[in-house]
Amino acid sequence: MSGGAAPRTARVERRTAEVQVTVQLDLDGTGDAGSDTGVPFLDHMVAQLGRHARFDLSVEAKGDLEIDAHHTVEDTGIALGQALAEALGDKSGVRRFGDAVVPLDEARARAAVDLSGRPYLVWDVEVDAAPGELGSFDPRQARHFLEALVANARCTVHVQLEAGDLPHHCLEACFKALARAFGDACAPDPRAGAGSTKGVLG
Repeated sequence: MSGGAAPRTARVERRTAEVQVTVQLDLDGTGDAGSDTGVPFLDHMVAQLGRHARFDLSVEAKGDLEIDAHHTVEDTGIALGQALAEALGDKSGVRRFGDAVVPLDEARARAAVDLSGRPYLVWDVEVDAAPGELGSFDPRQARHFLEALVANARCTVHVQLEAGDLPHHCLEACFKALARAFGDACAPDPRAGAGSTKGVLG
């Protein structure tokens, strides 16, 4: 679905020779979120996105993990971005912008979202994890996941890690801040209209 009034829900199935992903999304949920991709740390981060955005979100993926997690991470981001785009419709009647700062113990992250129709990611996050510290998850894949999501949701996202030491805390603070920002940006606003002086959000 593209254009038109926002359905506020979406189901996306993505099938390739490498990965099969199913995403179910309800923007007007209660934060009932779960993910089963075979990549435990990715599942934890996806669950944070749904929970703290107050989206109902279900993600299931089966990928070529015998190679590595790259394809599964990427395709999960693609499918989630497509689900966001479908659920938002033409993006009229939503706040459009959202931002949040979230602390997690010693870590603190800031995120901002614009449902602009212009895909752009600023990922100002440096996380060095020792082998096994995040399971088998390479922290560089977090950026790749969001690149895929942003490209398919057609939105602008900025994430900045302002403080932190433990890799788990650093990335979790980033995803929680992003979740809060997405939740605000996607919230209905009867005053918003088209949300742009152009008359439409691309």
